[in-house]
Amino acid sequence: MQYLLIISHDDFFAPTETLFQDIGAWIKEMEHRGVRVYGNPLRPAGDATTVRVREGEVVLKKGPFANSKEKMCAYELIECSSDEEAIEVASRHPMAKAATIEVRPIWNELANQ
Repeated sequence: MQYLLIISHDDFFAPTETLFQDIGAWIKEMEHRGVRVYGNPLRPAGDATTVRVREGEVVLKKGPFANSKEKMCAYELIECSSDEEAIEVASRHPMAKAATIEVRPIWNELANQ
């Protein structure tokens, strides 16, 4: 089953060179285990544009869709045999110590339509 790891941090987060190295090591380990499908860091939330269509009109808003203390900063798509394995993989990600990781199962029944 596939899972999306949604990685978020607050405004006080400051990455370090060690963190970048640790993330690189995590990526290599998860690719070696065969669980990492794909992932990337994201540009800052201020660079986002939120798109909605209401009553046939496209409505744009500069910035993220939600005004929260934590903003999504990266994502990882993983493939694991169980929720427990996905949680274990997320807990080993270096950002789990510095930020927040939401483990969200992919809704396969809807994805394959």
